[in-house]
Formats: sequence, C-alpha cells, structure tokens
Amino acid sequence: MAQTWLVVGLGNPGPRYEATRHNVGQMVLDELASRRGESFRAHKANARVAETWLRPGAAKMILAKPNSFMNVSGGPVANLARFYGVEPEQVVIVHDELDIPFDTIKLKTGGGHGGHNGVRDVAKALGTPEFPRVRVGIGRPPGRQDAADWVLDPFAGAERQNLPILLSDAADAVEKLIDEGLLAAQQKHHAPRA
Repeated sequence: MAQTWLVVGLGNPGPRYEATRHNVGQMVLDELASRRGESFRAHKANARVAETWLRPGAAKMILAKPNSFMNVSGGPVANLARFYGVEPEQVVIVHDELDIPFDTIKLKTGGGHGGHNGVRDVAKALGTPEFPRVRVGIGRPPGRQDAADWVLDPFAGAERQNLPILLSDAADAVEKLIDEGLLAAQQKHHAPRA
C-alpha cells in the first residue's frame, strides 16, 4: 500500500495575507494542487485540504492549509496527522525562512525552529521537532525594517517576477523529498543553480 504524506503550507488566513511573504508555504501548496488539477475544500480539522497522489501508483499526498493564524498552526496540523494516521516523519511543513536568501530553498528534518513561531507550534503540537521541512527563502528585510513587518508585506516587484519559479522549485522539492528522500532532495535543491 502506498505511503501517505501530509504536506502542510504554513501561512495566515484571509485575503489580507494571501500575497505576503509569510504565506509562501501556502502558495507552494497551491502550486502542488494546481499541477494535479485539485482544489482545496474545508476539513473539520480547521484546515483546507486536497487529497491527491504524487503520481498514479505512488505516495498519497494530503495537501493542507491551516485556517488558523501562523503562530497557532500546530493544532490543525496535529489533528490532520491523527485523522489521516500520518506519523511526524511523514508530515512535511513548507514555510517561509528569513535566514535564507530569497529565491533559495533548503530542506531539513528536525532541529530548532529558528525563531519561526509556526514551526515552533507545530513541533509542540506533534510532540517532536523531527518532521521534514521545506524552507522557502524570503531573505531578511533591508535597512532597519522590522522582521515582523517584513514577513507580512507582499513580495516586492523584482521578487514578484521570480516568485513563480521559486514556487515551482519548492513544489519540485516537496515531490523529490516524498519520492526519493531527504538526501536526494537536498542534493538537487541545495546545489547552486546553473
């Protein structure tokens, strides 16, 4: 029987936040759903989900976007993991990362939360930090702009032009992680772009 993976895009709910840097995880989930012609629907775990497959005969993927705010993402993630019978090592969290330059993707399993309150809350709710993460670089704010304001701003003009490529690359990273494992995904996506 094919393995089931829960892939969660972190972000904030509502139109005010849709295009912000903090919601890049949910944008990646939209890309994954769009590739498969799927749409999200309400789930009782306070999330929107799309049930699909990596490809026919391969792993099942539950794509999920919590309806909660970023800092309290853990509840919906833990409830979905329980509902679908998915262990933490099969819960992929896709999120924005200040400490990685824009247009860069890094993958890891476990470790600290790096000050990311959404990741912190998921680790607390799952009872472990040992889950895979696809970290989508948004870079640090220029000058003295506060990081909290920066993540809640929309992507700037030049970033917006490159955003579709970044979202596609991050979606590729999720698929590679599920299909071939963390190391293969790291080897492909951590290498400098040609």
